Amino acid sequence: MAASAAGMAAASAPFNAWSLPARTLRFPRDHGAHPELRTEWWYITGHANSRGSDSREFGFQLTFFRTRVDATQAMLSKFSAQQLIFAHAAVTDVQGQKLWHDQRIARAGFGVAFASTEETHLKLEDWTLQRNPGDVSRYSASLPANGFALQLQMNETQPLILQGQNGLSRKGPEARQASYYYSHPQLNTRGSITLQGRTFDVAGKAWLDHEWSEELLHPDAKGWDWIGMNLDDGSALTAFQLRTASGSAVWEGGSFRSAQGKLTVFKRGEVTFKPVRRWISPLTQASYPVEWQVSTPTETYTVKAVIDKQELDSRASTGAVYWEGLSELLNSQGQRVGRGYLEMTGYAAALRL
Repeated sequence: MAASAAGMAAASAPFNAWSLPARTLRFPRDHGAHPELRTEWWYITGHANSRGSDSREFGFQLTFFRTRVDATQAMLSKFSAQQLIFAHAAVTDVQGQKLWHDQRIARAGFGVAFASTEETHLKLEDWTLQRNPGDVSRYSASLPANGFALQLQMNETQPLILQGQNGLSRKGPEARQASYYYSHPQLNTRGSITLQGRTFDVAGKAWLDHEWSEELLHPDAKGWDWIGMNLDDGSALTAFQLRTASGSAVWEGGSFRSAQGKLTVFKRGEVTFKPVRRWISPLTQASYPVEWQVSTPTETYTVKAVIDKQELDSRASTGAVYWEGLSELLNSQGQRVGRGYLEMTGYAAALRL
């Protein structure tokens, strides 16, 4: 799930959503965009260390969003904004204790912004993300941003994971609250991260989520909490909950795939998020749980933010303020077993999706 999708629906007129049908996802077609559905995102998070004598630790995030503007779909003019493209990029500098963030938005068309329907190929001005199929499929990302830049190659090392029931992931008690959703964990990553003109050669692991839907949030849901974790042994963990204003769960889900390839899909009621420690944002005064106990059918974990200050303000594009950052995964014995990203929405303000 990608928190910064919040607010995109404000660009669309109200409508009555329908339930998504179960279907077989087909590739490479479903790596591409689905403009007939309202909301879609390609979401990459990861962890990397610089190579060489100057050892630095980084988290990184890049997301491209596409949203259908319902009010303009019948317009014939090429200038009508029928599809909008948003993008976010962020770097967590662990040693510097700083989060770098940038964002962009444009209507699709005129060579400025597009999302291919044939493969993962996205462009927003000079930001790009592209999947290059081959013997080893590779994602290439280039995002020169304000004060920082990402130039990354991310190679597939494992098959993708179809989340939910063969790629149809429920997000609420009503069948229409669902998405098509797959993940690509354990992406071997190399490239460079630039901070204020200084470039670091880096290597690490990344995680990709691709999700598209008509409707995600139940009316009682204020936001969600989500983790995507690459475990050191090659396993992959996803867990999420959608919350009410009081903090109770509207819906839960996720999956665990072992290093040997066994996939366990979590059912409703099998995942719990228990806050352990909170951080209060000086910007919004929102109180974020930056340490969680997350119980799943396969293990009870502790999820801990590497640094607390990883709140992102995307009001200039998607309209959301949310927390998203590099975090560690500890097992029930307190041993660190992986790294990944924690995402929390609806704490500064309720989501509108």
